[in-house]
Amino acid sequence: MSDALVISNTKNFVQDSLKDAEGGHDWFHILRVYTNAKHLLKSETANSFIVEVASLLHDIADSKFHGGDEEIGPQKARIFLETQTIEQKDLEHVIKIIENVSYKGGHSHSDFHSKELEIVQDADRLDALGAIGIARTFNFGGFKNNPIYDPSVPAHPEQSKKDYKKSNSPTINHFYEKLLLLKDKMNTNSAKAIAEKRHNYMVSYLDQFYKEWHGEL
Repeated sequence: MSDALVISNTKNFVQDSLKDAEGGHDWFHILRVYTNAKHLLKSETANSFIVEVASLLHDIADSKFHGGDEEIGPQKARIFLETQTIEQKDLEHVIKIIENVSYKGGHSHSDFHSKELEIVQDADRLDALGAIGIARTFNFGGFKNNPIYDPSVPAHPEQSKKDYKKSNSPTINHFYEKLLLLKDKMNTNSAKAIAEKRHNYMVSYLDQFYKEWHGEL
C-alpha cells in the first residue's frame, strides 16, 4: 500500500467520521488544517507523510465532544491506522502528534517534540486565527449556548487547564483566553508570519465589536 493510498484512505475515513460534526470541528476544518500543513511543508523540512496523516487525524474525536476524554481521539486513530500498511514507528509518531497537538490552556507541557508535531500544531492553530477563527469561535459558542459577550464576566487568560476545558464564559472571552495568545505560540517561522496577519485582523475585529457594542455609529 503506497503512502498516497494511505492518505486517500485516511481522507475518506475522516470525512465519513465527521459528517455530523459541529461546524468548527468538521471535515472542512480538517481539510483547512491539512492544506495549511502542506503549505508549511514548503518551507520546513519534515516527514511529509507523517505530517499529512497526522493533520488529517488530529481531530478525529475531539475531547470537547466526548466528555473531556483525551484518549478517545488517539484510540480511534490507532484503530484506523492499524488497518493500513504503515510502519509501526510512523504509526506511533502520528499518535504522539494527535496526543499533543491541541491547545489545552493553563501551563500544560509535553515531553514529546518533533518537527512534524510543530507543523501540524501550527497548521491547526492557524485555523483558529483570522476570519475563519472568528467564525469558528462564534459557531462553537452558539453550539454551547454561551452568551456572545457579558462585560460583567472578565476573561481569564491565565486560567488552569481544568478551568479552560470546562469554561462556559462569553464567546468574546475566548479571544483573550486562547485566540490572541496563539500568535506567540507558533513553532515555525512560516506560521509566525501568517499568524501575525491573522492576529492583527482579530484585533481590528474586536475594536469594531466594542465600538458597536457601545453604540458608536
